[in-house]
Amino acid sequence: MKLSPFDQQDYHQLIKWIMSAETNYLWGGPVFSYPLDTEQIRIHCKQHQVFPFLLTRSGIKLGYVELYQESHDHFRICRVFIADEYRGQGLAKEMLTLLIDKAVNTLNAKQVSLAVFDHNHAAKACYLSLGFEITSLEKGIRSFNGEPWDLVLMTKAVWPKM
Repeated sequence: MKLSPFDQQDYHQLIKWIMSAETNYLWGGPVFSYPLDTEQIRIHCKQHQVFPFLLTRSGIKLGYVELYQESHDHFRICRVFIADEYRGQGLAKEMLTLLIDKAVNTLNAKQVSLAVFDHNHAAKACYLSLGFEITSLEKGIRSFNGEPWDLVLMTKAVWPKM
């Protein structure tokens, strides 16, 4: 299992995975409109603070994740996605472990944070199992189809391996 840089040749894979407006919002929040297209992805990924990755195993594309640089030593995990056919196998936890390792040992992160929709119980459980702690709950700032989606903010202090 490895994280590889996500580049232009992978855009169509991500588009194929994001098959509904709800999945698009759950994955990308208000950053992307549905249907997802290559131009939106290109504009997003060319930002200097965005570090996108593709999770692969034996050449098979399993998922997508990115780091967003908040400051010189603080990175936010964003847009975590495991392809439908590979869910329920613990791959998100493996992918995030690889990502956190990369953030700490390649990008010198001291803190990693994320935001997750409160109703996404599987994702919250995964993040808690990785040592993230809930720092706050933001109510009423996001909604999908008129339904409010509360955001749970989580953080994890990390240190480079010696």
